[in-house]
Amino acid sequence: MATTTRLEKIDPSNFDAAIALKVRPDQDHLVAPVVKSLAEAYVHPEVAWPRLILDGDRLVGFLMAFFDIDFAGDGTGTDIRSGLWRLNIAAGQQGRGYGRFAVQEVATEIRRRGGTRLTACWHPGNDGPEDFYLGLGFRLTGEMSGDERVGELELT
Repeated sequence: MATTTRLEKIDPSNFDAAIALKVRPDQDHLVAPVVKSLAEAYVHPEVAWPRLILDGDRLVGFLMAFFDIDFAGDGTGTDIRSGLWRLNIAAGQQGRGYGRFAVQEVATEIRRRGGTRLTACWHPGNDGPEDFYLGLGFRLTGEMSGDERVGELELT
């Protein structure tokens, strides 16, 4: 991965490129398309943080983080979490460190906002990203969010 890797906000100048980003066809069932993520960001602007991942001027991925959500969804506010909502690395760009970069950038933003853990959810199975997340130090919490496993990374 080049040292020019950076995150960029989505705006009118890069919107079409953002929604054209595709993961490998065998991964389509593992992550929602960018256009769905941007629609969710539009209806949840208070918690969603969508960003493009660029290497120089080349679009290599997309991430969307979430901040301070009621993870349990029970309205008590006793389980407030921040983390990685979506991670789409473009077909042909995987294995180059862009996913690791994305997780590190989300961790940095969570720390900046005072958080101490990063939550992520992923589809289980041999074709899923579990080894990637566990390799970064995430630990399984034993929880499920819908049909996805929940993992956490302590940010100390």
